[in-house]
Amino acid sequence: MSRVDIAIIGSGPAGISAAITATIRKKNIILYGEKTISDKVNKAHQILNYPGLPEVSGEEFAQNLRDHLDRMGIEITEKKVTMVYAMGDYYMLQLSDGQMQEATTVILSSGMIQEKPLPGEDDFLGRGVSYCVTCDAMFYREKTAAVIGYNKEAEEEADFLADVADKVYYIPMYKDEPDVKKSITVIHEKPVEMFGDMQIKGLRTEDRDISLDGVFLIRDAIAPAKLVPGLEMDGNHVKVNLKMETNLPGFYACGDIAGTPYQYVKAAGQGNVAALSAVNYLDAKKKMNS
Repeated sequence: MSRVDIAIIGSGPAGISAAITATIRKKNIILYGEKTISDKVNKAHQILNYPGLPEVSGEEFAQNLRDHLDRMGIEITEKKVTMVYAMGDYYMLQLSDGQMQEATTVILSSGMIQEKPLPGEDDFLGRGVSYCVTCDAMFYREKTAAVIGYNKEAEEEADFLADVADKVYYIPMYKDEPDVKKSITVIHEKPVEMFGDMQIKGLRTEDRDISLDGVFLIRDAIAPAKLVPGLEMDGNHVKVNLKMETNLPGFYACGDIAGTPYQYVKAAGQGNVAALSAVNYLDAKKKMNS
């Protein structure tokens, strides 16, 4: 398995800034995110305070970011990171397709997570609650599970789970009618909480209780404390210092996820700082081992 110098999670202004700086400093990187850049950027009506780009629309700004990446030969890998494990002197990233990626350092720039956890979600994480169908579907062979989907991509996850589990419920958290396999039971009910004892036993909606063995939550992003075990938080934000360092050696956070103000110019600046900090960490590590 190949190991990159820096894995960057998130393709908004912070992540792109980090990728550009790290590439200029000749580090081997991988950038995870969406090739359409961030929805938050694309949908912005007008950006007034980004130096050199007065009165630029969000769509134009996103195009400028894409063009900059293209000119530097930086690709965005459209895979979702579902877990990051500290392995001592490197990190192991678990991906939504079941593959793994090693990285010496990690920069987290995935933006703020808007959805609040469902009651019981944290309690049953790893005991019936999961964020990756590809990774954990095999645990539900001949069992009953539900997929709570916050985007259309979750439908593919539900279809895959239906090939393994005995029964699958699908609960869309968006307006469009889902297009899933006929064997899947679609429920248009709002989930209220998960219940059980040592293991999850069921999901309570506004209308009823559903007995099941597991629940998969497929969101656009995973809350940092769940994504990275042991990561220190400051409220809803990752706790960082001025170098964008977290409590984990070689792990950095920047942009909205690192605190207010939620501004593109601030995110880009922090991405630059995070990349430089990661570069210095890598260079010091190399010097120590030489």
